[in-house]
Amino acid sequence: MSSEDRRTFEMARDAMGSVPAGCSAEDLMLFYDRLAQHYEQDIDLLEFRAPGLVAGQVAAHFGGERQAAMVLDVACGTGMAAKMMKREGFQHFVGVDGNERMLERARRGGLYRELKMAVLGERPIPVASDAFDVVTISGALTSSHIPAKVIRELCRAAKRGGLVCMSTPAKSDNLAYKAALEGEMKKMEDEGLWRRVEVTHVSEFQRGVSDQERGYVPGCVYLFQKL
Repeated sequence: MSSEDRRTFEMARDAMGSVPAGCSAEDLMLFYDRLAQHYEQDIDLLEFRAPGLVAGQVAAHFGGERQAAMVLDVACGTGMAAKMMKREGFQHFVGVDGNERMLERARRGGLYRELKMAVLGERPIPVASDAFDVVTISGALTSSHIPAKVIRELCRAAKRGGLVCMSTPAKSDNLAYKAALEGEMKKMEDEGLWRRVEVTHVSEFQRGVSDQERGYVPGCVYLFQKL
C-alpha cells in the first residue's frame, strides 16, 4: 500500500460521517462513489462489526447444508459480508447494491455468482420470490439510506424456512428509525410472514463518527425465519 493510500481513523471517520441527513438517492450514490476506493480500509478502521455479527448469527442457527445454500446479500457493497459468510462455510452468493463502483469492487473479489444494481426502496429487489436459503443486510438499515419497509422485500426473497438476518446501529440519530424498523418487524410477525429467532444487542457495534459519539456506538442484529 502506498503512503497516499494509507488511511487513518480520522480520515475514515470524516469520510463515513459526511453523508448528509435526508439526502436524495442521487446524492447518496455520489457519496458512495467517493467512498468506494477506501471503503474496506475505512470500515476496518471504524471497527464496523456488522458483517461478522450477521454471519455469526446466521451460522449459529442455520440447520441446512451450508455449501449448497443460496445467500442473498442485500446492500452488499464491496462484499465484506460475503467474505464473512464464506468463512462460515457458505459458498453461493448473489449480491445487490445501488452503487456501481461498490459493485465493481465486489466483482473483483470473485465471491458472487451474480451481482445486481438496484437502489433499495425505489422498486422491488430484482430477485425471484422464495428463492434464497439466507438473506442478509449488514449495512444500509439507517435513516440516511433506505426506508424500513425494505425488510418486506428481504422476507419475500427468502424461501419458506429460510433465515433473514439484519443489523442496524443504535446511535442517537438513528433511534427513531430503529424504532420504526422494529415496529415493521413486529407487524410482519403479527401478519404471519416470519418468526423472530433471536435479537442480539451489541454494545460495541462500531466506533462513532459524529461529534456527539466519539466512542463506540451500540447496535442490534435481528434474525427471523420466514414462515
